[in-house]
Amino acid sequence: MRRVADEKDPRRTAHAIVPPHIFAHMANLSDAHFPGLAERGRESLVFCTELRSERLAVRGITPLATMTAEGRRRTIYDAEHGFGLPGRPVRLEDDGPTADIGVNEAFDGLGATYDYYFQVHGRDSIDARGLPLEASVHYRRSFNNAFWNGRQMVFGDGDGEIFNRFTQSRDIIGHELTHGVTQYEAGLDYQGQSGALNEHMSDVFGSLVKQHVHRQTAKRADWLIGEGIWAKGIHGKALRSMKAPGTAYDDPHVGRDPQPAHMSGYVDTNDDNGGVHINSGIPNHAFYLASVGFGGSAWVKAGKVWYLALTQSLHRDADFMVAAAATVDAAGRLFGTKGATVVRTAWKQVGIEVQSASPRKTSAREQSTAQVKGAVKRADSRGPERRTRRAS
Repeated sequence: MRRVADEKDPRRTAHAIVPPHIFAHMANLSDAHFPGLAERGRESLVFCTELRSERLAVRGITPLATMTAEGRRRTIYDAEHGFGLPGRPVRLEDDGPTADIGVNEAFDGLGATYDYYFQVHGRDSIDARGLPLEASVHYRRSFNNAFWNGRQMVFGDGDGEIFNRFTQSRDIIGHELTHGVTQYEAGLDYQGQSGALNEHMSDVFGSLVKQHVHRQTAKRADWLIGEGIWAKGIHGKALRSMKAPGTAYDDPHVGRDPQPAHMSGYVDTNDDNGGVHINSGIPNHAFYLASVGFGGSAWVKAGKVWYLALTQSLHRDADFMVAAAATVDAAGRLFGTKGATVVRTAWKQVGIEVQSASPRKTSAREQSTAQVKGAVKRADSRGPERRTRRAS
């Protein structure tokens, strides 16, 4: 089922970790009370638009032969606060640490992500064929974002007032590199529910990379994406919380976390490609619930279920119902009826019901196709009870 990304594939796009609704809030701030923040917000919004509309020009990458975990290939570049990518090479695979903390953090984050995919899923790098991992640090000046541009990672240093440096978060690095995995696998369209699933998969495996590094159980993990990214004085824990969507931050400088944890709070919006960074909170919470339901470390069962669904069942225009059915099916294949029940229960708790399989084993796509009309009808019938919000 693995799909090889084509150089001209429109789905080979860039993805940034900070959602545009945060920058939209900043752009609307009064200069009298928040000097300079509105201008920075507008500049960041423009850049988000550039990422959505076109790919940045970077040199090509030639995949290497299949490698062992000890043979991974990482290169960190210094963009030297400029716009050109990748920049000047400053640390190669066999080099020791440098005096630049951002370089070392990026290097370690790429390694942690490679190790997670190789050790847990037997996947040899982003493309499953030993693709070298490359990243550029110090991109532009006071740049408030990090992104995967279809070929490599790019990190800003943050402005020090709203955001800290983006290299310090292992889950951010794992998140962005997972956009590459999705690019080579399901190729989920970056729009609406399929786009929210794209973001969801990156949050799932970004969190699992961090949990794998710290050898945490599902109950002990913080389930935060971007912990520590907010500068001192900003009231927030992270960019998102998979355990409690909608609680990651609440501050007059950046607004309030708008993520819902249940389909009753699904946000209908034209912003952010149909709210891909907002509505991802719903499947995020389902994964958290499934992980806790399985018990132990999340990558042992829930992570393998979601990975199997991503690499073998999901298709480019998959929606939440398709993903729910695909993960229930994957759980049944991997862990039997009890496993399927754990995942089905998790999705039900966020407002998405997957029916039990009939005696004839149905595929995730067949099951979801049969159920999607009923799910939409149930959602529409809620009427005033369905809470519709727009990104602030």
